[in-house]
Amino acid sequence: MSQLFTPSPRSTDASGAPQDLASFPSLRGRSVFITGGGSGIGAAMVAAFAEQGARVAFVDVAREASEALSQQLADAGLERPWWRACDVRDIGALQTCIAEAATELGDFAVLVNNVASDDRHTLESVTPAYYDERMAINERPAFFAIQAVAPGMRKLGGGSVINLGSTGWQGKGTGYPCYAIAKSSVNGLTRGLAKTLGQDRIRINTVSPGWVMTERQIKLWLDAEGEKELARNQCLPDKLQPHDIARMVLFLASDDAAMCTAQEFKVDAGWV
Repeated sequence: MSQLFTPSPRSTDASGAPQDLASFPSLRGRSVFITGGGSGIGAAMVAAFAEQGARVAFVDVAREASEALSQQLADAGLERPWWRACDVRDIGALQTCIAEAATELGDFAVLVNNVASDDRHTLESVTPAYYDERMAINERPAFFAIQAVAPGMRKLGGGSVINLGSTGWQGKGTGYPCYAIAKSSVNGLTRGLAKTLGQDRIRINTVSPGWVMTERQIKLWLDAEGEKELARNQCLPDKLQPHDIARMVLFLASDDAAMCTAQEFKVDAGWV
């Protein structure tokens, strides 16, 4: 079951949520759309925006986890998010979900392009079909989600797009060349659209996480060697948690970041 909050080694309250963190009144009542919001970093962002009083919509292929997250938020007294099962490789389905969610929640002031899959592969094993499939998950959805929300943001008088990048390729990580290609393109997408969108006061930024301790990462790759790698490469001793990424995303979505655009913000405990 997806967790509302992921505890970190820092001070937390009984629910596991970090204490004494900022609230962003400008997010209250705003409509937010998140891709890949059912688990991991995406679920942390869904919960974080719901706590701020935003109206949240998300898509994910994981039906059970998505419904569990929605129920947890409702049980906590927060507004139940709008969500649909959607394979973002189907751009028509993704844009239809965005349109349907906007009809119910209002035009989106915030878009978070979070969905991604870092499945491991070798240079030799990649076929043209596999390459295209990796791009269809890790690259294409962000562009076409922006295309879908931009008209509504213009009607609102502005908005904020946050694209999730990665520090993995910047640190020359191995084992996922197609993922590295796709994630390196995120900065190009951000900078390439900043001027166009900026004329309508739509901001666009990249948030690049380091090695975040999601359930999947812990299960698949956090072994004894991984622990050594963390100690060797991070400047800070604590493990990155999904809510650490969510906090940066909240700031960039809010009016506090009104003059931030075309930038990359790393949240990696000083790895890169």
